Amino acid sequence: MNRPRAAYVHIPFCAHKCGYCDFASVAGLDSLAGRYLSALERELSLRLAEPQSVDTLFVGGGTPTQLEPRLLERLMTLLRRWLPLSPGGEWTVEANPNTLDATKVGILADAGVGRISLGAQSFDPNALKVLERNHHPGDVSRAVELITRRFRSWSLDLIFGVPGSSLSSWLSDLDAALALAPAHLSCYGLVYEKGTPLWKSLVRGQVQPLDEDLERTMYEATIDRLEAAGLAMYEISNFARPGAECRHNLVYWANEPYFGFGLGAARYLDHVRASNTRDLSAYLRRLESGLVPTGPSEQLPPEARARETAILNLRRTRLGIDRAEFTARTGFQLDDLCGPALERHRQAGLIVDDHRRVRLSRAGLFLADTVMADLL
Repeated sequence: MNRPRAAYVHIPFCAHKCGYCDFASVAGLDSLAGRYLSALERELSLRLAEPQSVDTLFVGGGTPTQLEPRLLERLMTLLRRWLPLSPGGEWTVEANPNTLDATKVGILADAGVGRISLGAQSFDPNALKVLERNHHPGDVSRAVELITRRFRSWSLDLIFGVPGSSLSSWLSDLDAALALAPAHLSCYGLVYEKGTPLWKSLVRGQVQPLDEDLERTMYEATIDRLEAAGLAMYEISNFARPGAECRHNLVYWANEPYFGFGLGAARYLDHVRASNTRDLSAYLRRLESGLVPTGPSEQLPPEARARETAILNLRRTRLGIDRAEFTARTGFQLDDLCGPALERHRQAGLIVDDHRRVRLSRAGLFLADTVMADLL
């Protein structure tokens, strides 16, 4: 259980910084990409000492496909060297629609990448403008056409609850996504992350958040529309056809250990949660000096780890918290740790408990944060 079987690698470069984005990403600094890859390789060598095979590898950002072809190929080479994929493993790379072309798709496929996660976010020009996305709706279908020539596995990301949107516009987004026949969809409610341009606009009263009841209706419609189309919900924000679930993210929700490399990347090793600095200059400077770019870290005591495992497991809408698995992983009995809270939420109809597993009910999906905070 303590040997990481998953790794995340962060590529921070973007053509444009979206107004809602709180990730460690930078725009207009592509000239530093070669230097960044050298630093990333140095980090891999310092932290690993020798190559480590993994079952899942996820390259996110930022926009990994913002790299020019020569550098994208260089990234693939260093990852294959330091994080070779186990037989049958899953290698995912995130992409934005307007950064893909046939050359880059070919580089990814030839390197052994098996899954593309495409950040569509919306097919509505007005929503894309509010989100400050720099692609057009037509770019998504063009990118999907390129992807499907070389990849069998790919996913779309969408965001609902965008200021100015309606139930009708969101349903149109879902229909447009389904028309492309993805095997996996991630549908996230918009979050106003503190410090982002969108959050600042909210504070100044320049944008109005959607009514909570409308957001709930959008979420309900998402569940129903996608399940009717054969994409079953398997996590609070994720839907997939059978066998197309994101195996990498399942590692997070099981609260298993994982590696993390790159600017701002998080890792969970030996019960310690840690992340790298989010300052690009500091990241480069430290690694060029032979130092690891460590940022905040926290070692969780056993009970805190167990409670964290419970709330992460609860995000899994089909698996939920398996009592036997929970005890084997944490050393705690679920009911000894969380019994009163579970009973309250069971009586309120927010969880379903068959004595083997605890899962969120349909009503509980809309109050998941409340339930999880209670367990934590």
